[in-house]
Amino acid sequence: MYTRSSLLVALASLASLGASQKCKLQFDGRVPTGFAAAKFDAENGIFNPSNVVGKGLKLSEVVKTPAVNGSLMAANGCDSSTPKPAPLEVTINDQSIFEPSATNVQVGFRRAELLIASNTGTDASTTGVKTLHFSVMKDAARPLNLTHEYQLVFLEDAAFSTNQFVLKTGAIMGGDAAADPDTLQLFGNVNSQPLQTLFSTKFTEGVFHNFAVTNDFDKKTTQVFYSQGTAALKEQTKALANDNSGQGQFHFGVLKKGLGGNGDPKQGTQEADIDEGIIYGGIFMEDSSTGCVSLSA
Repeated sequence: MYTRSSLLVALASLASLGASQKCKLQFDGRVPTGFAAAKFDAENGIFNPSNVVGKGLKLSEVVKTPAVNGSLMAANGCDSSTPKPAPLEVTINDQSIFEPSATNVQVGFRRAELLIASNTGTDASTTGVKTLHFSVMKDAARPLNLTHEYQLVFLEDAAFSTNQFVLKTGAIMGGDAAADPDTLQLFGNVNSQPLQTLFSTKFTEGVFHNFAVTNDFDKKTTQVFYSQGTAALKEQTKALANDNSGQGQFHFGVLKKGLGGNGDPKQGTQEADIDEGIIYGGIFMEDSSTGCVSLSA
C-alpha cells in the first residue's frame, strides 16, 4: 500500500515523463545566436579550433550559422537568461583535404568536422553511461552527392582503429547496392562482423532529424532514440550489444569518401567544385548514470 510520501514521489516521477528532463550535462556543443565566426578559430571552450579542417583552411571558413528553425533539443537544459542556441552548418569544398601529418595527406576524402573542446579522447564522455544528443538537417542549397558515402556523426576510438558508432548517408560501401542512398543509417562498431545497423530512416528534406544515443560503456551497449522536427524523442531500440570500448572523440561534420577508394583516406576520386554541407542543432551530452534521458525540449 502506498504511503502519502511514496504516492507523491510516484506521481512526480510520472509527471516527469511528460516534461523535459533536466539531466546533468557532460558537455555542451551549442553556441549562442550571434556567436562570431572568428571565435571558432580560437580557444572558445566549446569546439576544438584545430580539428578537423583542410590544410590552409580555418573553421570559420567552413562553419556557418544558417537561418533555420532550431532543433528539438536546441535549448534543452540551457539557462533561460542566455541567448537561444544557433544551428551550425559544417561545409566542405575542394580544399577540404585533411593533413594530420606530412605523411598522412587524406587526398581521397573531403572532410570538415567539429570536435568538442573537452573531449580529449580519454575524458569522462566515454565512460559510464552517457547520452549524446544531436540533430541533423539537409541544406537544399548545398546538397550532398549521394553516389558517395558520408559520415556525419561518429565516435572514433582513441587508437584511431575503429568507429564505435557512426551515422552515415549516401551509397554505403559494402552495403546493399539497391538500397536508397538518401537514408540516415546509424551503425554500430564498424570493425564488428557482420556490421550492425542500429537504426535507419529516410533523410527527409526541410526538417531536423533528432537523435539521442545512449552508450553504456561498462556494459558495452548502445540504445537509440529518434524524432523529427519538434516532436519528442521516442525509443527506437532497447540497449543493444555493441563494442563501444576504447574511449575516443566524437565528430560532427561532413566526411565524404572517395569513389573507388574502398574507404581508404588516400584513395578514391572526388569531383571538382564541391560545395556541400549539413546543418546541426542541439549537440550536447548528458550523464545518464541515473537513467536520465531528455526526450522533449
